[in-house]
Amino acid sequence: MTPNNIKTSELEKREAALHSITLTAGALALESYRARQPGDFTMKGQQDFLTEADTLVEKHIRHAINNRFPEDGLLGEETGGSISSTSLWVVDPIDGTANFARGIDHFCIAIAFVYQGETLLGAIYNPATNEMYLARKGQYVTKNGQALRVSNITDTHSSSFELGWSTRVSQETYLATVSSLLVSGTNIRRGASGALALAWVAEGRTDGYAESHMNAWDCLAGLLMVREAGGRTGVYPNTHQEIAHGGPILAVAPGVAEQFSNDTMILLAAKDNDQKETNNQSATKLELTV
Repeated sequence: MTPNNIKTSELEKREAALHSITLTAGALALESYRARQPGDFTMKGQQDFLTEADTLVEKHIRHAINNRFPEDGLLGEETGGSISSTSLWVVDPIDGTANFARGIDHFCIAIAFVYQGETLLGAIYNPATNEMYLARKGQYVTKNGQALRVSNITDTHSSSFELGWSTRVSQETYLATVSSLLVSGTNIRRGASGALALAWVAEGRTDGYAESHMNAWDCLAGLLMVREAGGRTGVYPNTHQEIAHGGPILAVAPGVAEQFSNDTMILLAAKDNDQKETNNQSATKLELTV
């Protein structure tokens, strides 16, 4: 049996499906990206972009999952869904839609598989750069088949930190966080794709990411990746029900975790004593080449 007592064979079926569905969804997104015209987007809210590709890609993913696993639930950014199912897929068809709409090659498909409230599988795929990140709890996190590890940085004065932005918190709170991070000496960046930002922390490209409020479809896959790469994360989601509401997100390299937790005022989850530090050094799990 695997984590949370799901049969190994059932998890492996979903693991294979996750990879193939993410690839086909990425191909569809890339086709739309290359065919887009300036101004081909609408606004759901302040800095909240929507393109036809968002809906098209999510419908493709939903159809593919429903065909293979009709008993599973699905929660998607564009079409919603219920979190009541024991087996739940959480989907962001295009994260970084503002970049997508403006012709910036920094967007992705993000999909997580959750069983009994715990994220067991995750995929983040940028089809424009052909970067596929995959993770399985307790087993591996990879980029295009290569094992990942968070950075070993211990000094915030040489660190790089990405900060997301949410309309759900006040400008004053956001600016206070910026001020604290600057005092710590970090270089602050913003890439406008929270899912890719988390993947970059897992890869060691950056040393941390925080956002005062993030939805589950943006972050579950990436949080799993950071943990499997040896990083620390915040407490969200602490319960299955919290998946429906979103929450504050922190993902950091362990050597700077406490400082960045203080700077962002986001609590860290307790260290997982069962997580093996060397998961990715011995990862031999089947990984299909992108």
